[in-house]
Amino acid sequence: MSKTSKIKLKNLKKSFGKKHVLTGLDLDVKKGESFVIIGGSGTGKSVLLKCILGLIQPDNGSIKIDGVEVSDTKERPYEKFGMLFQGGALFDSLPIWENVAFGLLHGNKMYKDEARILAIEKLESVGLGEDIADHMPSEMSGGMQKRISLARAIATNPEIIFFDEPTTGLDPIMADVINDLIKKCVKEIGATAISITHDMASAKKIGDRAGMLYEGKLIWTDNVKKLDKSGNEYVDQFVHGRAKGPIKWVVK
Repeated sequence: MSKTSKIKLKNLKKSFGKKHVLTGLDLDVKKGESFVIIGGSGTGKSVLLKCILGLIQPDNGSIKIDGVEVSDTKERPYEKFGMLFQGGALFDSLPIWENVAFGLLHGNKMYKDEARILAIEKLESVGLGEDIADHMPSEMSGGMQKRISLARAIATNPEIIFFDEPTTGLDPIMADVINDLIKKCVKEIGATAISITHDMASAKKIGDRAGMLYEGKLIWTDNVKKLDKSGNEYVDQFVHGRAKGPIKWVVK
């Protein structure tokens, strides 16, 4: 892992009306690092990712990628990005290989024959074979769809990969398989990764460092190995799933 910053956020703020979602968030992710963001539902994890991706414009603050300020413009270096969406987000109308090759075909303007070869290589890297390339996503199980989505996320060899709840909807064994594949694939292409997850087993396996998002800020960041004994009462309550603690959940 490099000491050079790949993604650096400073005093990031975003509100929707009177709801203040990000309230001055700071984050520094190093080149080649895998950073995991944990936190309860509605704490702003997805909003944070969307701000970095340029899908949402922050109200204030700085977003730098490779030292270049991008928060004051709608432009993003999309060619550097890969994304594994929470629900997979595969295109139902496209065969599996075209799903995997979507960025190659439409972003890199690659010829179909070449893109298909690379798509099959990426499928093989996540444990799937050429025999499924011409099938449709609906013919695949949830675990296989997640693998296909991972193959698509890494197809262009992106410099930065975002993982949005990568193990949601999977049984514990398949979740561990996906975690192993994420760790392997990120390492193989040397990418920087940011993940958001509720799954503590996933956080501990795929992350180098972790941070907890609460009330619009990262209130704790450290090595993932310290999650269980963070010394922070908010992190401790969340990681161990305790109803009692400083975090008050409102049940309506």
